[in-house]
Amino acid sequence: MTAEEKASVFNLIRAASAWGSGYVSKELEESPVFEDDVMPPSVQEKPLEAAQSVVEQVQTYSSQSTAPLPEEKTDTKQGESGVTLESITQKISSCKNCILCQKRTNTVPGEGVSHPYVMVIGEGPGEEEDRTGRPFVGKAGQLLDKMLASISLSRDSNCFIANIVKCRPPLNRTPMKDEADACRGYLQAQIHVLKPRYILAMGRTAVQSLLETDKGINSLRGKFLDYKGIPLLATYHPSALLRDEALKRPAWEDLKTFRARISQEIPDYATEFFKNQNKA
Repeated sequence: MTAEEKASVFNLIRAASAWGSGYVSKELEESPVFEDDVMPPSVQEKPLEAAQSVVEQVQTYSSQSTAPLPEEKTDTKQGESGVTLESITQKISSCKNCILCQKRTNTVPGEGVSHPYVMVIGEGPGEEEDRTGRPFVGKAGQLLDKMLASISLSRDSNCFIANIVKCRPPLNRTPMKDEADACRGYLQAQIHVLKPRYILAMGRTAVQSLLETDKGINSLRGKFLDYKGIPLLATYHPSALLRDEALKRPAWEDLKTFRARISQEIPDYATEFFKNQNKA
């Protein structure tokens, strides 16, 4: 095997490992220096072919995340790969990919309907979420529910709510990059299975992690961006609104932009929204 082929195998294995576990292990962070081997060509080809096969399976799974929405609406909704929300939740419950597992009371995989118009993605669980195992149930969560209700969205009828990380960071601090990376595979799997029509990213951490950018929330919010073929809109995190009431007005403008787009493209949502408006 040549040095170039060895490097290709290493990079493919590292990509497969990162997707499967949600992070790159220390052993795979830096590429070693490879040298050519002297061996028959037939032997040289087999390792590269094997590694390529593994990564092709991963890429096939990942590419299905933007497939058309299926018809089924079950709590254990299954994607084309055979992965279900239940199986993802089970993996999250036993995850030890990063240090956040050491202090958690409960993992917080997410909750909502299995066929959502919108997937709402926040930063990470807080104290109340860690205690209950449910996302957005503290003060920020109560405000989030009101924000969603104002545009006829709800975790009970047309949304699924999750976070970038599934365990509470100490003292509710912002998740570290390696912690977010450790959970990335779980979130991607949830998106693959749920196939939401839209993503609503709540706050800087959520949108930066999803889009893998270091741009600030003020430059990203209020407009539709793209996440692997899914329209994404970012706005301020509810906890930011609790700290600074001046952000409530621009957040409401973001929600109106989001509502207008959904109303144009999803007739069922538009019907439900106007029905609720007439009741008000």
